Amino acid sequence: MDLEVLAIYLIVGGVAGWLAGLILNSGGFGIIGNIIVGIIGGVFGGWLFRQLDISIGGEWFGPIATSTCGAVVLLFLIGLVRKK
Repeated sequence: MDLEVLAIYLIVGGVAGWLAGLILNSGGFGIIGNIIVGIIGGVFGGWLFRQLDISIGGEWFGPIATSTCGAVVLLFLIGLVRKK
């Protein structure tokens, strides 16, 4: 994997995880946790948006929006599991 691509994944993942933490008022999981949640959220959000036939364009906005949506769903599910 190219270092530039890896850097983009980390930046988008970090921003998405941080935004998801703000949206759900969970505060996030720190920088490393936010990056992990954001990257996993990006994969999940991409899959979810394909299933729903939703496309968000833009060079930076689309991936960040998709990853943030996926990370919000992921954090919501984590919150449900933690409460039990």
